[in-house]
Amino acid sequence: MSDDIELSDVLSDEMAALMERVLAELGPLPDPTMLPPAQGRAQSLAANVRCNVNLPPMESVTEVMVAEDPSLGSARCRLKVLVPSGGGAGAILFVHGGGFAFCSPETHERCARVLALESGLPVVMPDYRLAPESPYPAGLRDVVATLRNLFEVTADAGIRRGPLLISGDSAGANLALAAMLHEQAEGRALPDAALLFYGCYARSFTSPSYVRFSEGPGLTRGKMQRYWSFYAGERAIEQDPLACPLVASDAALAALPPLYLMAAAVDPLFSDTLGLGQRLKALGRDDELHIVPGVIHGFLQNTNELSAAREALAVAGNAARRLTRRP
Repeated sequence: MSDDIELSDVLSDEMAALMERVLAELGPLPDPTMLPPAQGRAQSLAANVRCNVNLPPMESVTEVMVAEDPSLGSARCRLKVLVPSGGGAGAILFVHGGGFAFCSPETHERCARVLALESGLPVVMPDYRLAPESPYPAGLRDVVATLRNLFEVTADAGIRRGPLLISGDSAGANLALAAMLHEQAEGRALPDAALLFYGCYARSFTSPSYVRFSEGPGLTRGKMQRYWSFYAGERAIEQDPLACPLVASDAALAALPPLYLMAAAVDPLFSDTLGLGQRLKALGRDDELHIVPGVIHGFLQNTNELSAAREALAVAGNAARRLTRRP
């Protein structure tokens, strides 16, 4: 993990072919961040339908609710609970991405099902509040409430107490990391480990990868600027570690549970993960950083068509087993 890792905008043949196929199927779509929020969400949902076909079978798929917590400021939150056949005790709390403003457990369901199979653990997905209608810290508080109550509210859904991991992709990785920092500051129990996929950890747009991939392919700097504006609202959050975890103190980062970091190589957010990995390494930690070459931001959504996505989740599933000392 060095500052001089060379950036490359060369896509794998498989990734390039998939992007051409999606363009042919869906046509050129407007930038969803430039649409009214409800319309942008609807477009994002429709675009993700093609990613959630041929769903791997689960032993059970149910929904439960986490009650609102006025003392925390969380809202009543729906959880989708995916239990794989033969799943072990414990669970992964998986927080979906979508720029803090889009997506849902349903848009990320195939990805989450593959993660459940690869890790051998049930996966629980919170339908947290979205910006800009519910800006920071609303979604974070919903994730924290889910983390605190996960085993209590999912017992009837077939989840047994055991190792607890927290995970997320993109904005979901931000929320997962921020939830751990929140609970650490409160002196509460933390998860046993975390799996963080191509997260956005700082509201800064001048990193090497933001410069190199400012116009994509896929995610752009302009989209990320608008996503952060949705999330931050009127707040100046750049120095708030619960919004921008990359500015957390050395002491806070050093005290986190073991982390598994995954980065997409052709992604404006690549430097966010690299920067987090560098800070952790400088603190003497040995957290694993896995860089997936030739793929764009959000590639894990494409497990039905992209072997790189399936392989990356297999690596993440093995990391989950290793970090929780399970076979």
